[in-house]
Formats: sequence, structure tokens, C-alpha cells
Amino acid sequence: MMSTTVEQLTTGDVIEVKTVPAHGDDTMTVLVLLATDDFVILDPCDESTPFLLRLEEMVEYRKFDADG
Repeated sequence: MMSTTVEQLTTGDVIEVKTVPAHGDDTMTVLVLLATDDFVILDPCDESTPFLLRLEEMVEYRKFDADG
């Protein structure tokens, strides 16, 4: 996995994002359902509702790279 905040996200990417501070230093793995220049719709794949997040709110994430 690769840590980044600059790399472009695309639909179908699998990423690990840091959760809000109230949850400690936990992370969650999510599937990118839709990505634009400003927003992403993320599916945690745990039977909960997908959610919308502004890219500027994503302080830290790691993108899964099957080749690396």
C-alpha cells in the first residue's frame, strides 16, 4: 500500500482512510463508488450506507495497489 494525499482517486479504487478523531487512530477500508475533482462517494462494504466526503477533508489515506 502507498500513503498519499496527492494521487488522483478513481472509481473502483480500494483505499484505507483514517476515521474522525472521536474514533481514535482507527482506519477503515472503503471502495470508491464515484470520484470527482471535489468529492468522493465511499462504500465501507459492511452493509452500511455509502457516504460522501470532500477530498479536502481526506487528511490521510492509503490506496491499495495490487501491482505494488
